Amino acid sequence: MFTQGVHHLGITVSDVDQAEAFFVDHLGFEKAGGKPEYPAKFVRDSNIKLTLWQVKDQSNINEFDRHKNIGMHHFALKLSEVISLDDMYTRLKTAGIEIEFAPQPLGDSGLIHMMCYIPGGPRLELLA
Repeated sequence: MFTQGVHHLGITVSDVDQAEAFFVDHLGFEKAGGKPEYPAKFVRDSNIKLTLWQVKDQSNINEFDRHKNIGMHHFALKLSEVISLDDMYTRLKTAGIEIEFAPQPLGDSGLIHMMCYIPGGPRLELLA
């Protein structure tokens, strides 16, 4: 193999402050700097760094349609054992985060997953 996992993931969002707050306040990420001139903010957990880029033209946003567009369908984060998926679901739902579906089995994998939306951004799958 020539690669060693994901170094970072860049995500364009409609509100970089709101997206940063989602990761820090709800998922326990740490702030990791940014580029105010872009603007962009960086957050990280123990395994991945996310670069949150502010869309430049708020009046001309083309929402991603996973059924029609090429691009990132979603990305998935594995929860630590510190919080259960049911607790995370309740936490996000209470905070007004858009939930696509509640925790449910992921086929025959033995995993449980749920899908939500990053505020102003793409879909996020959480697994336990």
